[in-house]
Amino acid sequence: MSFQTIACTHEDGIAQLALNRPEVMNALNRTMRAEIMAALTDLPAGTRCVVLTGTGRAFCSGQDLTDAAAGLDVERILREEYEPMLAAIREAPVPVIAAVNGTAAGAGANLALAADVVIAAESASFVQAFSRIGLIPDAGGTFIIPRAVGQARAMGMMLFAEGLSARRAAEWGLIWEAVPDAEFASAVAARARALAKGPTAAFMAIRAALRASDGNDMAAQLRVEARLQGEMARTRDFAEGVTAFLEKRAPRFQGR
Repeated sequence: MSFQTIACTHEDGIAQLALNRPEVMNALNRTMRAEIMAALTDLPAGTRCVVLTGTGRAFCSGQDLTDAAAGLDVERILREEYEPMLAAIREAPVPVIAAVNGTAAGAGANLALAADVVIAAESASFVQAFSRIGLIPDAGGTFIIPRAVGQARAMGMMLFAEGLSARRAAEWGLIWEAVPDAEFASAVAARARALAKGPTAAFMAIRAALRASDGNDMAAQLRVEARLQGEMARTRDFAEGVTAFLEKRAPRFQGR
C-alpha cells in the first residue's frame, strides 16, 4: 500500500510509519489523518511492533491550518477524523512506539502521546500550543496529560503553551525516555526489536489492564487482572515462556 503523506517500511516484524510532509513540519491534514488510520488498520502480515515517527526536523507540528480541505467545522473534524485516527493508534493489535525525532506541537504532541511508549530525541520538545490561537488542547491531550503528570503540570503546560523539553518530559513521566540525538535511531530500533520479539498477547493484556485501572477500585482491578491472567495462561506464549525458563534459553514467542 502506498501513501501520499506517510512513508512506510516493514522489516523483521517492525512496521515504521513516518509522517512525511517535512516542508510543513509534518502538519496534519485530512489526507495524512486518513492515511495514518489506514496504515494502522491494515498492517502487513507478521507485524509485531509499530514505530510512528516523523521525517525532517519535526515529529509533527499539529493541525495544518492552511488545509483548505479541512474547512472550519472543527468539531466535525475532531469527531470524524481525529477520533478514528487516535483510536487506530490506541487500539492497534501490536505495541506502538512514538519515536519523537523533533518538535511535537499541538495535536502532533497528543498524537505521539497516544502511543503505548514514547521515546524522544533530547532535542525534541512537546508543546501544547493551542492557547496561542485561542483554542483548548484536543486530540486526547486533556485526557492523557493530567493522568501522566498531574493537574498542576498539565494546567501550566496548557495555559502557558511553553515547550517542554524531552528530558523534562521524561522526568515528569509524560514519556518513557529521552535519548541523546546521536543515539536516537539505534535506541528506537533496539526498543522496537525487543517488543517485536516479545509476547504480543501479554503486551496487549498489559495495555488493557493499565487502561482499565483508571476507572477501577482495587477490588475491580484485581478481577480484571485475574481474568486477563487466565487468558494469558492459556496462550502458546506462556507455554513457551515456561519451557524456555526451564530449559535456560531465550523464549521464542510467536503469539497466541
